[in-house]
Formats: sequence, structure tokens, C-alpha cells
Amino acid sequence: MKKTLDNTEHYYWGDNCQGWHLLKSDGLSVIQETMPPGTSETPHFHQHAQQLFYILLGTATFEVEGKTVTVNATESIHFPAGTKHCIANKGMSNLHFLVISQPKSHGDRVESLPACR
Repeated sequence: MKKTLDNTEHYYWGDNCQGWHLLKSDGLSVIQETMPPGTSETPHFHQHAQQLFYILLGTATFEVEGKTVTVNATESIHFPAGTKHCIANKGMSNLHFLVISQPKSHGDRVESLPACR
């Protein structure tokens, strides 16, 4: 079935961030997400899932194991299972990206503190 943002499962997370499940199966998850300027998520890791973030529009700032990494549009970053990470939008416009997880990452997240800078 053809998927669009209009016909797929949608959810809100964090401070008005949004996600759309383009593919939702136990073995593979593909989500398109949008983060408004100034938003971030809590540092975390996944016990089993590896993840690839592909930036569609904007610039993402990641904290990866305590180091800052900037990822621009048309670039990606991969996190093997167990890698502590978080994403922030420090730009002036919405950040759009894909999150591809194998296997699915929902229910596999272990939170850490403090919040992503």
C-alpha cells in the first residue's frame, strides 16, 4: 500500500514534535519525524535496535556518547544497539528526518539524563 503522511499512523512526542509510521513491523520500523526549532529529546539507548537517522531538511545536532555531532540535510548517522544518543533542533526552522530501526525500537528504549543540549 502506498503511504503518505495523510494516510499513516501519526503521533506527537516531546514538545510538539511529530512522527508518522511509514513502516511498522516487529523486524523493521521507518518513521518520518519533524522537530520544531529549539526542541530536543532525552538521551537514551536501545538494548536491541540499531538506528539510522537520515536528515531530509534542516540540521540535526546529536549527542553521541557525550560528543556533539552535526548532521545536515542529505546526510545520515548510524547508532548500533547500546549507543547512548539524543537529537536536538538548534536551527530556526523545522527539522525533518527519517528514523529507520531494526528491529523496531518502540519498547526497547532506556532513558538517561540530563536532556540533550
